[in-house]
Amino acid sequence: MTPRVAVLGAGNMAGAMVGTLRRAGSDVTVWNRTHSRAETVAEAHGARTASTTAEAVAGADVVLSSLADDQAVLATYLGEGGVAGAFGPEHVVLEMSTIAPDTARRVGEAVATTGAVLLDAPVSGSVPTVERGELTIMVGGDAAALERARPVLDALAVKVFHVGTLGAGATVKLAVNALVHAIDVGLSEALVLAEKAGVDRGAAYDVFAAGAAAAPFVLYKRPAFEDPDSAQVTFTLDLMAKDLELILSLAHGVGAPMEQAQRNRELVERAIADGFSGRDLSAIAEYFRRSG
Repeated sequence: MTPRVAVLGAGNMAGAMVGTLRRAGSDVTVWNRTHSRAETVAEAHGARTASTTAEAVAGADVVLSSLADDQAVLATYLGEGGVAGAFGPEHVVLEMSTIAPDTARRVGEAVATTGAVLLDAPVSGSVPTVERGELTIMVGGDAAALERARPVLDALAVKVFHVGTLGAGATVKLAVNALVHAIDVGLSEALVLAEKAGVDRGAAYDVFAAGAAAAPFVLYKRPAFEDPDSAQVTFTLDLMAKDLELILSLAHGVGAPMEQAQRNRELVERAIADGFSGRDLSAIAEYFRRSG
């Protein structure tokens, strides 16, 4: 039987998840703190809306949340009228936001008191990846609960990794994003170096896309790097800065050296201060062109 799904959140990623789940045949109910945003997403994909989180999860088999940050997650689950109190043993909860591992564990402990099970299941990919059902999802938590949620995860992802206990998914997601953000900065530097030395931007990118450095990020972000003025904003520099704060906080807590991440955070903060807030993370290259 196709699972009934409650989606908490209606941002770019959550909205794309609603569409993909609907195309896979799931009955989906959407809740968002700004109800009009939930209505827009639901109308676009033939889903229902709920006015409260409790209403959203009533009757659901799987609940997933994709929210802006740790504060939004804590408020949604544990704040006044938080959804944690509305769960029961019938629920598997997928927390898919990019958050600190300690936040995932804190929320998971509260959810467990209701008999429900929370998995931290952040994703690697962008809106187009969600729409194609080709995310990579890293899951921390109970293996049996993962199997209960498998139909929902398989609709969204081409690869699902069970990486350990609760909090491990969030940990691996931060490690993944540390690598992605390093690639973003390195690609920006390399492209601007070639340009300033007189090489055509497209010709340089042809070589990057064909050589040893041709990571998926390098390939799918090509339009944004080649035509920054027309780049679709899929992940802002502001979110990159938020990620790097979480990454460095985790690194400090476990004693891991993250010198490149530290430099990248400083760089992104300078770019934002210079007017690049709200731009796609590929705009680091444009920041280098202007500052150079």
